[in-house]
This record gives sequence, C-alpha cells and structure tokens, in this order.
Amino acid sequence: MRFVIMDWVPVVFVTFKVLVLGTGMYFAIKWHYDKAENGDRGAVLRTGGKMAAVFVLSLLCVVLFAFVLSRMLGLDLSFP
Repeated sequence: MRFVIMDWVPVVFVTFKVLVLGTGMYFAIKWHYDKAENGDRGAVLRTGGKMAAVFVLSLLCVVLFAFVLSRMLGLDLSFP
C-alpha cells in the first residue's frame, strides 16, 4: 500500500483560499455599502476608479514581465 501525502494539499489550500477570498469579499461589499449609505458617493467612485487603474497597471506589468521572461528564455512570440 502506497501512502500519498500530497492528496490533502489541494483540499486544504482550496478551502483556505475560499475562506480568505469569501471573507475579503464580504468586508469589501460591507465597506462599500456603508460608504454609500453615508452619502459620500464621490469617495466610492474615486476609490473604484483607483482600484480599476491599479488593476489595469498590474495586469500590464504581469503581461510585460511574461513577455520579457519568455524572450529571455528564447520563446518565439511573433505573430504569423
């Protein structure tokens, strides 16, 4: 009989990820709802715009890093 120790790793990590992301989403939604109730709609829109800009910049950095890394490794990324 072969004992496989890695069978529990995906279960634990996926469970942890769901709990952390679920908790984060709950508090993010609660924070936005509370901000909207106070009538400070401009702050919510500014924060949303900032988060969108950070996301786009992060995505651009990841794509650029992947492109540079693949070029360094000698992968051909030219379009046909």
